[in-house]
Formats: sequence, C-alpha cells, structure tokens
Amino acid sequence: MVNDMSLKDKIIGDLTTAMKAKDANRLSVLRMVKANIMNRQIEKGANLTDEEITKALQSLVKQRRDSIDQYEKAGRTELAEKEQTELVVLEEYLPQAASKGEIEQAVTDAISETGASSIKEMGAVMKAAQAKLAGKAADGRLVSETVKAKLQNK
Repeated sequence: MVNDMSLKDKIIGDLTTAMKAKDANRLSVLRMVKANIMNRQIEKGANLTDEEITKALQSLVKQRRDSIDQYEKAGRTELAEKEQTELVVLEEYLPQAASKGEIEQAVTDAISETGASSIKEMGAVMKAAQAKLAGKAADGRLVSETVKAKLQNK
C-alpha cells in the first residue's frame, strides 16, 4: 500500500463498497474482520497499528485454513468452500505470500546462520526463518515442514 490510508481505513472503506454493491459474502467477511479488530482494540485500550491488524488477519486466515482441513476430512465440502471464499477475501489484505522457493531459501539461510544440525534445533531455525520472511505472509505450517525436511537430511 503506497498511499497513506491505514489498513483499518481500507477495510472499512471496502466494507462500505461491499454494502453498496450488495456483495453479501464480502460484506460478511469484512464485518467479521472489523469486529475482530474492534475487540482487539478494546483489549489493548488503544488503536491498533497496521502490523497488529495484519497479525489479526493472519490469525483469521490460519483459522480458515484449519477449518478447511477439518471440513475436508469430514467430507463437508460445502462448508470447506464457504471457508475458502472467506480466505480469498482475507488474503487480499495481507502482504504478498512468500513463495515455496522463498521459504526454502529463508530456511536454508537460517540453518547455515544458526549452525543447526539436528531436529532439536528446530525452534532456533524457525525463529531465524520467520525473521527472514518478515513483511511477507508465510504459512507457518509450510515453514515448519520445510525446516523439518531440511534438518532431517543433515
């Protein structure tokens, strides 16, 4: 986002647009996001920064991914599809996702930086890899699987 509009302003603006366009799916997702942000602001007792809003969105995205997994395992495709639709809207507000290649590169760099040689050092590697991927949305599960795979080959 090059402009000066905060992430919260953008979400509220898009919520108004969705309302006018009678886009029910988008409207419901954005209302849920706004409520989540408001609740976090009340807990904090102050306005959230864009970074805190991004963390809230990442948490909502993770919940959707977990739900999709659960619904697919239970054979509830209609519920999984609803969650997938919500996921698409949520991801629009997150930084560009890190590609598999970027994640693998970050993990490789993190392993050489930390000197990790066994799965016991996974925590340190995860922390270093996440730091390298800061500013990009990285699927924690994918990072974790990549770290495990690379450390097991050592």
